[in-house]
Amino acid sequence: MSEVEDKTTALLAQLWKKNRPIVEERLATLDQAAAAAASSGLSSDLRREAAQAAHKLAGALGMYGYDEGTNIAREIDALLSSDVPGVAHLAELTARLRAAVFPGERPMAHGGA
Repeated sequence: MSEVEDKTTALLAQLWKKNRPIVEERLATLDQAAAAAASSGLSSDLRREAAQAAHKLAGALGMYGYDEGTNIAREIDALLSSDVPGVAHLAELTARLRAAVFPGERPMAHGGA
């Protein structure tokens, strides 16, 4: 790698480290929406919030080289932004997105260790 490529790679690694908590927060929003969709139903406010989270993830993940994550986030955004009431496979899409962004990591329990 050239010196410029090394510096670019190092800068992207720093940015990822700084922005990872934001990515995790957006994934948690998608998890919350998926859980709501699977149980009591997804409110329009949570649906809108989750669509915004997916949209932001789709825009950001590609910069870090997570092209598969970008594609899945776009699919989630389109699903949540549509007028289609059923979002039964949101949990599956969210799990795929999490696995694409954090391969090999187990999801952390929310509100716990």
